Amino acid sequence: MPTERDPIELSEQELRDIAGYAADCARRVLSLFEQNRPDDTRPRDAIDAARAFADGDRRTNALRRSAWGALEAAREATSPAAADAARAASHAAAAAFLHPLASAHQVKHILGSAAHAARAEELASGDERSAGAASLEWAGRHAPSAVTAVLGRLPAAPPGGGRVGELMRNLASSLRA
Repeated sequence: MPTERDPIELSEQELRDIAGYAADCARRVLSLFEQNRPDDTRPRDAIDAARAFADGDRRTNALRRSAWGALEAAREATSPAAADAARAASHAAAAAFLHPLASAHQVKHILGSAAHAARAEELASGDERSAGAASLEWAGRHAPSAVTAVLGRLPAAPPGGGRVGELMRNLASSLRA
């Protein structure tokens, strides 16, 4: 088993595919944030920046700043579902900054957007766990081969993280199966 600091293979195309996947996961719940804060474009900007990177744009400080902006928007959201939708957007932009290290933390860069999107759907449905399960099922079906390939080079997802951590570990387990 590799240690936390052992390097892993990670191609630029894999990084782009992972960022595109994360953007797709976040876009599915963006309306939950925009209903709560219709004039705040930071989560949309982060998703658009992640998609642009996935489609060939350079990885820039503006992309990184968009991730931080979406995270700040999550803190300012007035509903829990909106906050998790914004966190999904933040993770989408942050996915472009996955490090080529065999660290359990890197699993969050790959699956954080999908896990927060699933939690946003649960919260929007009155904390109905079946909504999260359906979201994870969608995420599993739409994961590109780069997601499963890179997950295969990493240790298991880290413990903790509450319900979002549980959703992330569930998705990671199903993708590794």
